[in-house]
Amino acid sequence: MNQRHKVNRTRRKALIAVAGLVLGSGGLVAVDAAANAGSADARRAGGIVCPSVQDRLTGVPEGARNEVHRNLDALRQDIKAADARWASGKAGSSRTVLDSLWSKRSAALERIEVAVERAGAGRPRNLQSLAQCTLAAGDTQVKAEGDQQQGAGQPSPGAPGPGQPPAGEQGQAAGNGSVPEDFVDITTVRPNVRPVRNGRSASRGTFRSRCGVNAQGQFNSDNVIVAPGVTNGAHHTHDYVGATGVDGFTTNESLAAARTTCTNGDRSTYYWPVLRDRAGVQESDADKQGGGAEGNIGRILTPASVSLEFTGSPRSKVIAMPRFLRIITGDAKANANGGANANARFTCTGFENRVELKDKYPICPQGSRLMRVSKFQSCWDGKNTDSAGHRSHVAFADATGRCPAGFRPIPQLVQRVTYNGLAGSTGFAVDSFPESFHKPVTDHGDFINAMPNSLMKQAVNCINTGRRCG
Repeated sequence: MNQRHKVNRTRRKALIAVAGLVLGSGGLVAVDAAANAGSADARRAGGIVCPSVQDRLTGVPEGARNEVHRNLDALRQDIKAADARWASGKAGSSRTVLDSLWSKRSAALERIEVAVERAGAGRPRNLQSLAQCTLAAGDTQVKAEGDQQQGAGQPSPGAPGPGQPPAGEQGQAAGNGSVPEDFVDITTVRPNVRPVRNGRSASRGTFRSRCGVNAQGQFNSDNVIVAPGVTNGAHHTHDYVGATGVDGFTTNESLAAARTTCTNGDRSTYYWPVLRDRAGVQESDADKQGGGAEGNIGRILTPASVSLEFTGSPRSKVIAMPRFLRIITGDAKANANGGANANARFTCTGFENRVELKDKYPICPQGSRLMRVSKFQSCWDGKNTDSAGHRSHVAFADATGRCPAGFRPIPQLVQRVTYNGLAGSTGFAVDSFPESFHKPVTDHGDFINAMPNSLMKQAVNCINTGRRCG
């Protein structure tokens, strides 16, 4: 009998544990419909077995209960959908189904963690270890690819167990970092950058803020845009330039009053995940959150240079950014989220016409520097400085440089960060969420505009009149 028939037979025989939620004074209490069997190690939906999240959650604060309830329901629905997809016979390999489910569960678990922490409780520990599910057949678990049976409750050889990353990425979450397949020799990459042609009304100027390279070592693992009011909201460490003292508790008011590393009085904050030499000396955060405790190990590399350049539109003049506009480019969880918002760009100096490396780190030749290029959205909805997902209030122009309907062109931040000493190296990686495995596609940048209005006016004037300022 083949594996698919075994799973379908199990579906007919299995008792499906239907879990309900009781919101009591003590937090979330799991109610098991299977004869009140108590705390189970797994919840079943047909052939897919997942670790119980409900049983791990106790004492959820009042302010987080609705969000936790929604995400627990989403977790159950995702299991049912994945199981139906597998049983349909149209899903392809079991690994495809399990990896997709793992990605969705990881994102839901992250939302639960953030909700609980924002409500004033400590961040739940080790929830991400519950993201991985397995296939079950009868009283045994089935190997992800193949028919070899294992004893009850024993993980299949070569298949990830609960809390492990999908196949091909095992061993990385614990801090082993990037793998050889993440790298490519830049000299073998064909030129792939096609400049956009300027129209008659183009704004051809540029404006630069010179804000240093974070030589003072301003680091933290917060993210004030995505997780305001939360410590270690990023689970990886950021470099900061611009306004000093920025962390998860920074407000518009504190940003406007901050000192700055920029030479022109720009109080904006610019931050991005640090790059580490993972084969080198350990940092002081080797056992701390955001650092080694979450797989981000190695020596933090100080950039050789940081260029913060604002450019114009190839189709029209630009308008001023509103003060405190928040923009995120790229996606820190791009490998788990399908890559729709990925915007990583790696290259080497001297090879800038080969900058479209989005899922590979470049191996640079001698005499060349590694470069990370972040291009931020250049179209604004004209109303909002932020949005629920931190993306819909801004947009990218199309291939011809035109903004979507309802959006207006603003100066585009193009951030270039370069590093010395990495020629020929494959021992570096960006910091990442534990479940993102330091993949190059997860590189990203964050920006909050806090230029004084007079400085923004100067920048717009320079750009629209075709001058180079700063």
